Amino acid sequence: MFSSGQLIFALLFIIAFVAIISFTYRKDKKLHKKNYKGVKWVLISFMTFIAILFLIKNFLKN
Repeated sequence: MFSSGQLIFALLFIIAFVAIISFTYRKDKKLHKKNYKGVKWVLISFMTFIAILFLIKNFLKN
């Protein structure tokens, strides 16, 4: 399906990508805490809204 060169490239790409993303996240962690203070409440509200829609859908289906 894939040649050995393609598999090696994919593995090296994934390792490099994860390393760069984690380094960038650590570098910006303090800035994220300052700018995105209430984001967890928005996420909780969104997930609750989706759950309510799912419950309404199942309730009206039966």
